[in-house]
Amino acid sequence: MVSKTRATRIGERIREDLAEILIYKMQDPRLSGITITEVKIDNELTYADIYYSAVEGSERSVEIQAGFEHAQGFLRTELAQKVELRHFPRLRFHWDPSFERAERIDRLIAEIRRENKQTTENDGE
Repeated sequence: MVSKTRATRIGERIREDLAEILIYKMQDPRLSGITITEVKIDNELTYADIYYSAVEGSERSVEIQAGFEHAQGFLRTELAQKVELRHFPRLRFHWDPSFERAERIDRLIAEIRRENKQTTENDGE
């Protein structure tokens, strides 16, 4: 079992190295234009849950997931060479909807502000 601090550091290192691998070593077009948002490591270092998003949004999530599943062995091997651990965790990939949610919240707030501004202007007449 590993401490939470160490698991966090390992997760951050995997996130950085994975982003570098995706930029410089991956040829799969399904994995282009994505962002690794977070990597969570379990206490036993058995699994690395990798969260990703894309500029295009969730429309590409199925395509990207297929790309990750196809490249999982390659990515794990590359990461194991960069991050020295006795046993490298298995990689699990998950779509991260937080950017889409944040964008939706921003749109709703902007809409509410516009409505409030119109209401205030109409009351002033």
